[in-house]
Amino acid sequence: MAIGQMTRVSLPYPTTWDIQARFGGRPTSQGTLFLQNVINGRLQGAVNFRGTFIPIQGIWNEAARQIAFETEFASYVGTLFSQDEPLLNLRHYVLQGNVAMRHPSIRAGETGTWTAVTHVRLSR
Repeated sequence: MAIGQMTRVSLPYPTTWDIQARFGGRPTSQGTLFLQNVINGRLQGAVNFRGTFIPIQGIWNEAARQIAFETEFASYVGTLFSQDEPLLNLRHYVLQGNVAMRHPSIRAGETGTWTAVTHVRLSR
């Protein structure tokens, strides 16, 4: 293993994302996802749905562009999509996937979908 060797991944970090979870097809929770870092396929950050940042730990699969992370209340899995908008000099990132609530959440056992979006300036 090479020490000090880092490879930039397609998942941007550190970044703040708007996140929304849906259960039963209805939007029920809106919040913020903060991705602090991604090192050797491991990611760290926090999620905030009700005013308190809850730490997350997870994995990032660069080849598949897939993410999986957990909080004490839920497990999330998803896929990254991106689209450039050259006229605005922006790259739009979208994470979409499934969420499963678990104890101690009052929604334990429920499953749904989630979407997170962020926008990053394109390099010139």
